[in-house]
Amino acid sequence: METLLQVAVSLESMTEPPVEAVLFDLDDTLVRYRRSPGSLLGEAFEACGTDNLFPVEAYYDRFEEFADRTSSMAELRRECFAAICESRGYDPETGRQVADAFAEARDHRNVEFLPGAEHVLRTFAGRYRLGVVTNGPPDAQAQKIDASGVGEYVETVVYAGHETATKPAPDAFALALDRLDVAPENAVHVGNSVESDVAGANAAGVGSVWVSDSSADIEPIPDDAPGPDDRIESVSALLPPPW
Repeated sequence: METLLQVAVSLESMTEPPVEAVLFDLDDTLVRYRRSPGSLLGEAFEACGTDNLFPVEAYYDRFEEFADRTSSMAELRRECFAAICESRGYDPETGRQVADAFAEARDHRNVEFLPGAEHVLRTFAGRYRLGVVTNGPPDAQAQKIDASGVGEYVETVVYAGHETATKPAPDAFALALDRLDVAPENAVHVGNSVESDVAGANAAGVGSVWVSDSSADIEPIPDDAPGPDDRIESVSALLPPPW
């Protein structure tokens, strides 16, 4: 079955309403770290001489909680790790020390495109207005966008949690489309999170495409939540084969 963007590519302006802009999430949708957060977290625990106090999934689960409160990735991680440690009965200061060790090993420029993602961007750049809507501090996200080459293809980047409220609030999508001068009904957002990408796009009146296999665990769609307009297993599926 073709996705709505495959139809748009095939039929150009014949889709109704026509797709004029495509927005993308960044992490685990377009790009990924070459060194996983899980491996770095293990190294950080070892560097601090502690046991593995919490799994990396605890970091993922609470990341967005601190996006609106902090101004840099390092600060976000320090406060997040401190809160996780405190909730598990450990000294919050130990969490901050682990976060500092993590930061010393993390290079935000050491990222790569997910398979097929650059080809999708290159193809879409000639057809649509493109933007990125990402939850995360600009200091880290901008490095990823620059180092990966994403910035060569997109016209705007919205750092939700800093310029606007974090996804799934609709504000970040609205800001991106305002900059692109495109109406919500003529836009589609592509992302790997049901909670932030699909829900946020739906709230903004934007078409949603869920990349369901770009994370280690597939997120369930809550029974009471609207689902995505399309579900794909990888960004490369946005283009009809062969590509």
